[in-house]
Amino acid sequence: MKIVLTDAQTVVDSQVTADCLKEFGEVVSYGLLAYEEVAEAIADADMVVVNKTRMDPHTLRLAERLKYIGLFATGYNNIDVEYCRAHGITVCNAGSYSTMAVAQQTFALILEFYNHTAQYNQYVQDGLWKRSPTFSPFVYPLNELYGKTMGIVGPGTIGTAVARIALAFGMNVIAYNRRPRNIDGVNMVSFDTLLAESDIVTVHCPLNEDSVDLFNRETFKKMKKGALFVNTARGGVVVEEDLRDALVSGHLGGACIDVLRVEPMEEDCVLMGVPNCIMTPHIAWAPLETRRRLMGIVAENIRAFLNEKPINVVS
Repeated sequence: MKIVLTDAQTVVDSQVTADCLKEFGEVVSYGLLAYEEVAEAIADADMVVVNKTRMDPHTLRLAERLKYIGLFATGYNNIDVEYCRAHGITVCNAGSYSTMAVAQQTFALILEFYNHTAQYNQYVQDGLWKRSPTFSPFVYPLNELYGKTMGIVGPGTIGTAVARIALAFGMNVIAYNRRPRNIDGVNMVSFDTLLAESDIVTVHCPLNEDSVDLFNRETFKKMKKGALFVNTARGGVVVEEDLRDALVSGHLGGACIDVLRVEPMEEDCVLMGVPNCIMTPHIAWAPLETRRRLMGIVAENIRAFLNEKPINVVS
């Protein structure tokens, strides 16, 4: 059994290894293959495990032995599912491994926006508190989450975890989903109602044909003036030029972004330097404990497949 990892450096490091996969056969690990290098690298693979590497007719054209693609991820929009289905390739993702990590990052971003912790720390480190005439200098605005309305777009596993945290802060929580769900303490509303009533709109839906470009010029216009927009889902749900315009115009109070349409960030990214836009480099899923949990799920997926009882199957 030959198992090829095409973009291992997006997951593994000195603290998280792929050694657990060696029980299933020979593991060939590439740090980060370029698109044009993938086909040849996986030509004789029985299994491939990827994170963001594109698995499409071009990269899969030589892989005649391939029967299994595992994902170091929950999302699988980089996999041509129809091609895999037609060629008898089973695809399994790693659902739910990052639920609490992404929920935690969502609130880390929100709290930074409302509390300006990094800026206040810099104020102190620069020696400015020493010269303050008062013990509590009101340099940056501070606002409570209590009583504010959070709107969750896509209240799946992660969205539900975010809702629970919001409720603990004493927030009002509303949510929109294509198929209404029952979540304790959360009111399900229409998409337009969510946009109009939310002080914070946070996105937790998958990227698919229904969600691509969901947040655009018209969507942002419908949001409450001064609202905060948060995206820890996928960059493709946002038209970045329209988000920039909504921020520059002052209609939106701010944005907290962990994902972009093109990653790593392009040199000319339109959100770079935009006021009131906090960005992190797609690290919501990446705490140490989370990546170790992910590796365990990937191994368990392979074990189940080899036992002819596949789990977490998307194709």
